[in-house]
Amino acid sequence: MNVVDSSAWLSYLAGDKNAGKFSKSIEDLDSLLVPSITLTEVFKTIFRQRDEEVALAVIAHMKQGKVVPLDSELAINAATYGMTHKLPLADSIIYATARKFDATLWTQDMDFKALKKVRYYSKA
Repeated sequence: MNVVDSSAWLSYLAGDKNAGKFSKSIEDLDSLLVPSITLTEVFKTIFRQRDEEVALAVIAHMKQGKVVPLDSELAINAATYGMTHKLPLADSIIYATARKFDATLWTQDMDFKALKKVRYYSKA
């Protein structure tokens, strides 16, 4: 199973130098888990940079994976990971989602760099 954080999605969508590193995990829809907070972050960024129509098209692609909603158990685990690893709120939800499913987290975000089952690539 794979969780792709917002920075990796944006890299993939932009086609930057790290896009290829994230393509396999994004395109393997059977193994793709999408934290609902990632939909929020990616939609907001694409909407701000481009427009709503493009943002909706991106979200439609993301929703081909399994969208994982934030429930109470995940929220509590995210708070715990946030405190333990000093993660910002969205990052703690993304990391808690990956841990819940024992998934690999793909990212360009340094906040995750030293954590368990993380594939970190520095930004282009």
